[in-house]
Amino acid sequence: MGRDKATLIHPGTGTTMVQRTVAVVASRCEPVFVVAAPGQVLPGRGSAVLLRDDVPGQGPLPATALGLRAASAAGCDWAFVCAVDMPDLSATVIDELAVCRDADVVLPHDGRDHYLAAIYRTAVADRIGALVASGERRMRAVSDSVRTRRLVLSDAGTLMNVNAPVDANVDGPHDVR
Repeated sequence: MGRDKATLIHPGTGTTMVQRTVAVVASRCEPVFVVAAPGQVLPGRGSAVLLRDDVPGQGPLPATALGLRAASAAGCDWAFVCAVDMPDLSATVIDELAVCRDADVVLPHDGRDHYLAAIYRTAVADRIGALVASGERRMRAVSDSVRTRRLVLSDAGTLMNVNAPVDANVDGPHDVR
């Protein structure tokens, strides 16, 4: 997209996409961690703890492992992992996925898997680390290598992601000066 999706303004709330995502996740999860790229400025994250992904250009796998390790260190066995580019994300997604505890990864599925709106056992961080060390970059590699459960959600439309501001009628980047 060429823009930082996290700082786009969500049209329904007037907050940034990251602020909205943190609010949704915080309504069901504690603590909340936000993984930022090196040098990325993420204003107004509320009580979310900022983690820095110091491995740029590697895709979401190293960032996912970083977040899972932080959640594990905070005493959590499970974590909801999501991207910030889903303007219609709702806490219902977390609620529906959280009922399943018989797998290492619980993915929403609507004809395709949604790896960045899923629940992961925090112990999966070590598996992800091994995958990254072997050169793997695909999120699918995680679900292919651990016990994974796919669930059809009552409203998978909440997982639509933004690939351009027009996709969700979002405004341009937030002024962070």
